[in-house]
Amino acid sequence: MNLELLNKEVNYKTSRSGGSGGQNVNKVSTKVDLFFDVNNSEVFSEEQKQIILVKLVNRISNDGVLHLQCYETRSQLKNKELVFKRLVDLISKALVPIKKRKATKPSKSAIKKRLDTKKKQSEKKQNRNFKIGD
Repeated sequence: MNLELLNKEVNYKTSRSGGSGGQNVNKVSTKVDLFFDVNNSEVFSEEQKQIILVKLVNRISNDGVLHLQCYETRSQLKNKELVFKRLVDLISKALVPIKKRKATKPSKSAIKKRLDTKKKQSEKKQNRNFKIGD
């Protein structure tokens, strides 16, 4: 994944964020909204786009735009870096292929051990001479 090309395809919008910061909050636009149009991206192949659209369906609008926001710090630049890093992490995790499960059987010794344990438990209970009504 080419991060420079990805960064060029991302649109940022800044706005004022709430929270701590005193009067600074009312003056400076530190909240950063990131918009990434998955359908029109040239960074990813069609297969990768489909995988991203399926796995990140909760974060993508009907138009195919991925929206993330960050307002953790008081610095707009820092928030921009954080939200872009979050985008890269999300897409990287989405593109990791799911491993197929290989069906396995228990070994012969494991089967024998399990049956022996069951047999011993059964014999232990059979040997208890507890009779009701005596």
